[in-house]
Amino acid sequence: MNLPESYIPILIQAGVAIGFVAVSLLGAHFLGPQQKKGNSVKNQSWECGVPVEGNARTPFSIKYFLTAVLFVLFDIEIVFFYPYAVNFREFGMEGFLAVLTFVAIFFMAFFYVWKRGALDWDK
Repeated sequence: MNLPESYIPILIQAGVAIGFVAVSLLGAHFLGPQQKKGNSVKNQSWECGVPVEGNARTPFSIKYFLTAVLFVLFDIEIVFFYPYAVNFREFGMEGFLAVLTFVAIFFMAFFYVWKRGALDWDK
C-alpha cells in the first residue's frame, strides 16, 4: 500500500480517535458499576421519596424539537454571515447580491415557519 505522505497525519488522527473510543467503551464496560440481576428494590427508580408516576419514555412536545431546529438554523445563518462581514469590500456587488439572495431565501423559510404556527408558543 503506497500512500502519499500527506495522508499519514490523517490516518494517525483517525487511529487515535478510534483507539480513544474503543478504550473509553471497554473501560466503561469493565470498570463501571455492575448492576445485579433481578427485581430487587435497589434496581427500582427512586427520586427523593416521590412515588414513580407513569413511564419515563413519554414523548416530548414537538415544540421542544422545533425550537432546537430553529436555534440551529439561526446559528448556521450567522456562521454564513461572518465571512461576508469580514470580506464585504472584496466581494463587491456580486457578493452583496449573493448575500441578498441568501437572506431572501432564509426569510422565505422563516415566514413559512411563522405561517405554519411554529412560533406560536401558546398552543
